[in-house]
Amino acid sequence: MTPPSSRYRRLLAAAAIALVSPVVASAATPPNTLVMAWNIDAISTFDPAQIGEVVTDEILRNACDTLVDFDPDDASHVVPSLARSWSLSDDGLTLTFDLREDMRFPSGNPVSASDVAWSMKRVVELGFGNAATLEEYGFTADRIDQAIEAPDAHTLMLHFDRPYPQELILQAIAANRVASALDRETLMAEEVEGDLGNRYLTNHTECAGPYRLRQWNAGEAVVLEANGDYWGEAPKLPQVLIRHVAEAGTQRLLLARGDVDVARDLAPEDLRNLDGSDGIEVVKALKPQLFYLNLNNGDPIFANPKVRQAMRYLVDYQGLADTVMAYSGTPRASFVPLGSFGALDETEGQPFRLDLDEAKRLLDEAGYPDGFETRLIFGTLPYSAPIAQSLQQNAAKVGVRIELERMANAQLFSRVRGREYQSAIQSWMTSVADAHGMASRLLYNPDNRLEARQSMYPSWRAAYYSEEVNQEVQAALLEADPAAREARYHALQREMFEQGPFAILFQMYDVAGKRAELHDWKANGFRVYYDLASK
Repeated sequence: MTPPSSRYRRLLAAAAIALVSPVVASAATPPNTLVMAWNIDAISTFDPAQIGEVVTDEILRNACDTLVDFDPDDASHVVPSLARSWSLSDDGLTLTFDLREDMRFPSGNPVSASDVAWSMKRVVELGFGNAATLEEYGFTADRIDQAIEAPDAHTLMLHFDRPYPQELILQAIAANRVASALDRETLMAEEVEGDLGNRYLTNHTECAGPYRLRQWNAGEAVVLEANGDYWGEAPKLPQVLIRHVAEAGTQRLLLARGDVDVARDLAPEDLRNLDGSDGIEVVKALKPQLFYLNLNNGDPIFANPKVRQAMRYLVDYQGLADTVMAYSGTPRASFVPLGSFGALDETEGQPFRLDLDEAKRLLDEAGYPDGFETRLIFGTLPYSAPIAQSLQQNAAKVGVRIELERMANAQLFSRVRGREYQSAIQSWMTSVADAHGMASRLLYNPDNRLEARQSMYPSWRAAYYSEEVNQEVQAALLEADPAAREARYHALQREMFEQGPFAILFQMYDVAGKRAELHDWKANGFRVYYDLASK
């Protein structure tokens, strides 16, 4: 038998050869391996306390089960995962989970409720961006030890400071990466200077899930292998090879030749040409991810709401939807994605259109009759550059001179998270099918000071702060009457069309081209399930 280390070196070597030798003969992918082409240059760590990128989150979710999971067939509902059942106390302040008894980590260590409790407390103690996921529901550093407890090996209790909606809590916390079970014994053995295993998790996963991270070569590939001690049904394909392929055209070539099973970043023209072709299918699912023009409200120009509103009228929503975004997204100006509780309908949620006269009128009122100069940064997604160029061309017609700067996604994220930009094109995805998921990040800002470093809040990244909006977001969250709660979100969306910190452009699809011989590729708005795929 080939040693595991040799086998994975050969997988990575084969990936590299195919990338630099586009004329090699086509060959089917290994029958036991799911092979993907994807732009994965944003990966920097696999620590669930720290990651914030969609790419890394998807990979991690296939390695680390959470307390509950989203139903693959209906993402508005959750299903048991690490927890087989749960119950809410009569006062709505305590949620109790009954964990499965047959779970082990890849190390062989048993999974206990104390591991889950430690893992969740660890997120808050480390204080990285994902701590906000717990802190916004009252799990702050000063009460975390009392708020999360494991009275026995298979019982986990979450004690809340307020009676939040149960379905929201299940989606926002229990189905979130912060509710993964990490192997405490293994991580503490690898601890360096009190980091609770953070450095070790840069290139490891030590949790209970269908796969585990075997290898990550930055700029090359990620290899996952099936977890032999997994509590659930074993993955249909025991190996996953994700090849870093930045260019959409190269992804298309690899897919057409059969060198990969799935391509994740195909350009619209690639998808259009491949759709319906022999042996290839285009699959997509609307997801709660918004693609938006991020405007730094700390910049004197974009601090003016009339300027921000003018920018919305410089976007050719329909023209872009018919071309570069034909397969990737649908026009959406509301901060609440379609499919979420509290969302405005498709028509009311997109009131803007390309209107240069209206943009010019707003700029005049804002005190910029001759326009202004600004720099727009964007990443390597195939549709980012065409959208940026379209905006640049329209803006020039009203005197707004936009300098464009393209960069790697990791650099883009770093610049935006440090508020080192004027405007940027990027995306944000919520983890819940509820308006609060976006309101709590795109609008609510707990501390706008630069030194607060609230980098997992897009509102903070954009230096947007409104005490009135903060209060309304909290009031809507705790509104007990569902109809009144929905009405609050509707009003907030309409207000943000005029005052909001961003120009939201599109709601995104999870779109992929796949080979017909790959079966059961399952994706919904929140997850892609590698373990269900088969050949």
